[in-house]
Amino acid sequence: MAGKVQTSSEARRRLIVSAARAAFLRHGYGNTSMSAIAAKLGGSKTTLWSYFRNKRELFDAVVDDLVERYGDALRLPLRAEADPRETLNAFAVSLITTVTRPQIVALHRMVTGEAGRFPELGRALVERGMRRGQARLAEWIAQQMERGTLRRADPLLAANQFGGLCQCGVFQQYLLGASDRPTPAEIAAEAEAATDMFLRGYAA
Repeated sequence: MAGKVQTSSEARRRLIVSAARAAFLRHGYGNTSMSAIAAKLGGSKTTLWSYFRNKRELFDAVVDDLVERYGDALRLPLRAEADPRETLNAFAVSLITTVTRPQIVALHRMVTGEAGRFPELGRALVERGMRRGQARLAEWIAQQMERGTLRRADPLLAANQFGGLCQCGVFQQYLLGASDRPTPAEIAAEAEAATDMFLRGYAA
């Protein structure tokens, strides 16, 4: 019986997060109220508050859900003994593919548009999403520096720079509406260019 109650509770939580995600991405954070989300679900604010204490906590859950759904780069194997170029290129393809998904682009647009009024949204996106990927890559880069395949430097700075190389082209253009969603071929070319530029600076 307890298992059924837990399953029902988890399913309800997922429905709340799904409804909140749709509302935030369509109407914006500032224009979305807990009451509106509760009404969309056909329940009361009291029920909603039993899962999330406030709108910010609900937004954090939306970010976590999107990261888990689309954070392919967080699940990509990063083996210390693998070829650095192949590993970096695979990571770049995974990262660019992730950040150019329509749902992730919509989240970035919403957060950027409301950062002046709600800077905590940007902090949530960075801390709950971007930094997780940077930390994984930094750990792998540190291993490569120990092995002598990459020159010694600050691993986290190097990871941040690689992430910047991956997001300075097709992602930026798509984010700003200056181009359509990139094709797999365009993503592959961007990943190869980012990897090549990074290794020019960090190869031992």
